[in-house]
Amino acid sequence: MSQLLIQQYLNDLSDLRKASGTTREGVVSEALKDLLKGHGKSHDLIFLNQYELPKQDGNRRIIDGALVYDLRVPFGYWEAKDEEDDLDKEIAAKFRRGYPRDNIIFEDSKTAVLIQYGNEVMRCPVDDTDKLPHLLDLFFKYERPEVADFRKAVVQFQTDLPEVLKALREMIEKAQKDNAAFRKGATKFLKHAQETINPAVTAEDVREMLIQHVLTEEIFSKVFDEDDFHRQNNVAKELYALEGLFFTGALKKTPLKGLEPYYNAIRTTAHQISTHTEKQTFLKVIYEGFYKVYNKKAADRLGVVYTPNEIVRFMVESADWLCQKHFGKALIEKGVEILDPATGTGTFICELMEHFRGQKQKLAWKYKEELHANEVAILPYYVANLNIEATYAAITGQYAEFPNLCFVDTLDNVAGLALQLLCCFEVRALSGSLVSSTPE
Repeated sequence: MSQLLIQQYLNDLSDLRKASGTTREGVVSEALKDLLKGHGKSHDLIFLNQYELPKQDGNRRIIDGALVYDLRVPFGYWEAKDEEDDLDKEIAAKFRRGYPRDNIIFEDSKTAVLIQYGNEVMRCPVDDTDKLPHLLDLFFKYERPEVADFRKAVVQFQTDLPEVLKALREMIEKAQKDNAAFRKGATKFLKHAQETINPAVTAEDVREMLIQHVLTEEIFSKVFDEDDFHRQNNVAKELYALEGLFFTGALKKTPLKGLEPYYNAIRTTAHQISTHTEKQTFLKVIYEGFYKVYNKKAADRLGVVYTPNEIVRFMVESADWLCQKHFGKALIEKGVEILDPATGTGTFICELMEHFRGQKQKLAWKYKEELHANEVAILPYYVANLNIEATYAAITGQYAEFPNLCFVDTLDNVAGLALQLLCCFEVRALSGSLVSSTPE
């Protein structure tokens, strides 16, 4: 870390003490927070203030700050104390409460202590311009073992997936020729998909849905920490039935063996994810990488890059504010139809439900009647279906099928869309999501 950054930190600390006339943690700790936040950006890390740790024995634990990867997996932590505190006693007390010991800085604006792998590796006065940069360098050079394993697994996944896809497609083609039960099941599922998803669904779409179902089943069960919620989904139930007609036992394990390091890395990383927002971000990172390997041409053509959750949340909150200001209704109120015309993995709809989580009765109505989403690609359509239903179940404690997700090209149906919008009192477009308020 450069001496320039250290000097800026010390200047900021001095200014805070002078301007505030206090040495309280809540005031002077801002200097080191700004240093960690600023330097973290150069390491592609995001600083989250007042970071909530996973609950322990039902009790909430909030640490002053955490630097996290884009996967929302914590990289390191920071805990500030008052200058009058006994720093060693405070550290011991926090560890008794189960605070992380893998990579954490404790400081009281006089002394900084770095704990890594459960041991104190260094401490120094914060105004020591030789030792403090070294302490911070050690902090930023740390890499969680599971994250290192995950990054290696992603590289291996990119290498192994094409051969796995080829093997799966050949197995399905063989089953279509030689397995009468599978052939009958595939025909039944095609009819079901045409009735419930889109009449334009083809046998090739069915094959691709089956393949991506097989490949993403492990991801969903671990990210959402629920082994069978997606078995209740209307489409997923039929896919499980179709899968069970030929893809079992050794036949299932053999082609997926090459992807096991990837799945194992996801399992390990998913255990670090506790909140709705983190799960959504993690899912997008995983799925975006998956889709670009699975179908690179389609990913390039469709522009598969998903909106960051922070932007999604801002758009949802802004749309709610605008709707109330101009129409006198919140988004949650009856008569406000909401359409996401290019839903991807369903992030906008999930964030809307999270926004409404405190009004469960109104959310139940909105979910069934006035939330709508379209998706043009079959893979994200299926993922969005599971994602939206899983989020609703997590918020309400009850599973309910999401009835308003359409597999359709929104821009290829502009006539129908225009007719729908003409029936509305007012329509506002906000960065890709349409919000309409219908007259009563």
